[in-house]
Amino acid sequence: MRSGKLCHVIEVLRATTTVNDAGTPVQTWAQVAVLRAELVERATQDFLENAGEISTARTVFRTRFFDGLLTTNRIGFDGQTFEIEELTRIGRRKGWEIRCRQVTEEARS
Repeated sequence: MRSGKLCHVIEVLRATTTVNDAGTPVQTWAQVAVLRAELVERATQDFLENAGEISTARTVFRTRFFDGLLTTNRIGFDGQTFEIEELTRIGRRKGWEIRCRQVTEEARS
């Protein structure tokens, strides 16, 4: 993996549960790590669903290996949040290829 291609900064976010002022538990996303990454692919797909036409943004990142990265984590990039769909290990603890889809506004909480 060439370091010159790792020109983007991504955040790894993990779900945490905190208690708000009313005493009820609330799920929030806490930053776990900040990584340099290569933006491999960015595409938008349109398809029909019950509610009508929906577009989905899919993005692929490559980054150096980070122990503890899970598909339950999220990625923050360029002011947007992405759910991790697939993790592919590159080499033996050399790097990750992270396939994500963009999180919509109503699904962020």
